[in-house]
Amino acid sequence: MDFLTRLKVALCSDAATPLVFLGNFEVEDRWAQGEPGLPRYSLRTAAAVVNRMDEFAMLLAGPGDHVVLKEEPDADFLAYLADLGIALPSLLCVRGQNPARVVTEDALADSALLERLRELGRGGARLLPHGVSALEERLAAAGGIAVAGSPAAICKAVNSKIYSRLIADELGLRQPDGWTCASLPEWDAAVSRALAVLRDGGRIVVKDAFGVSGKGILVIDDERILRSLDRKLRARADRTGDDRLTLLIERWVAKRTDLNYQVTVGRDGTVRFDFVKEAITTNAVHKGHRFPADLSPTQHDELRAAGEAIGRRLAADGYCGVAGIDALAGADDRLFPVIEINARNNMSTYQTRLQEAFVPSDRLLAARQYPLRLGARLPFKRLRAALDGILLTAAAGAGVLVHNFATVNAAASGDAEPFDGRLYALLVSDTPAGLNALDAELTNRLTRLAEGTRA
Repeated sequence: MDFLTRLKVALCSDAATPLVFLGNFEVEDRWAQGEPGLPRYSLRTAAAVVNRMDEFAMLLAGPGDHVVLKEEPDADFLAYLADLGIALPSLLCVRGQNPARVVTEDALADSALLERLRELGRGGARLLPHGVSALEERLAAAGGIAVAGSPAAICKAVNSKIYSRLIADELGLRQPDGWTCASLPEWDAAVSRALAVLRDGGRIVVKDAFGVSGKGILVIDDERILRSLDRKLRARADRTGDDRLTLLIERWVAKRTDLNYQVTVGRDGTVRFDFVKEAITTNAVHKGHRFPADLSPTQHDELRAAGEAIGRRLAADGYCGVAGIDALAGADDRLFPVIEINARNNMSTYQTRLQEAFVPSDRLLAARQYPLRLGARLPFKRLRAALDGILLTAAAGAGVLVHNFATVNAAASGDAEPFDGRLYALLVSDTPAGLNALDAELTNRLTRLAEGTRA
């Protein structure tokens, strides 16, 4: 049984249930609203690109499903996918998308799309967002369609890093030394312990309970920085009259590799361990995955046991759906099975359907993102020509598979100014050296292609 079929059975009890996928990435921003986490030092500037990550959902959904998108995909990208033999879902594209809005907001503003959701809901379809916040519940209510996963309140509670620490403690799972901070008094106690770590020459990390992908995380090796943060938090509490916090402090752990694994929790409480992959990160920001993970059988078994225990605990709290769990292998190869629990789809979730179709057990996979500085919109037809000879084809067993093209041109405007985009790709080879060679060749070709748009 493939992943999508298992997911439908877990959430809907029927593999024939049509799903309406919604790629509302960085749903954590919604969960974090009103929560007293870390002070926001800067505003996100890449919203237009992040919001076009919605296109990932198109390659997770099956041919009997539907996906809500902010815009029609590039016709040549669709032709490329067809040439690979990928059967796509029905595309529900909003009218008049706003690049600064998440796809859920665009859908709520489109009366015709809402009517289409009502039709699908009457036919038994379920809405499956990337993650469920109050905004997605508004869309479900407006569109008369049931949500396939858990309610927003449960998803938000489970996604908190404070929840992750408490559950790991309860289950006896190894995690970095740390302290949760739900109030200023708890923060005071944690800071005293953190100062002792710093004075012994260690490092600490302060985490926002609802931060995502490198945002809301502060690595500290200087006592003065911690004291400066302490003053900011106290000033905010004095200004608002609210001493609540959603923070935690942990001792920094020297690591060999970051890991991400996934479990699917069914409505009936059943738990399935889906996979474990190495996470590629730079400064705590997610950049991709490698599969299979470089783990011993014993380490793999330890993660599987941890994932199944966590899944059962989530089920007891009423959660159902995909849960991604970040972990790490320390420099001494000890596993830390719980760094945080994500109550949503993960980047690796969106690789599953393509992985099943194009990555047999004797092949290796690397999922990467490639930044692009473009001087003009880049049509997929031009990209395809530039990557001739390294693109994966239906007949070939190795090469580059474009995973998301919408993010390439998402930040383009009509004023002919240079803009930043991203290309997401899966690299398939039979050796690590082959993956490295593909990565280098793809990087070189994309660099030349981007330079050509700025000439």
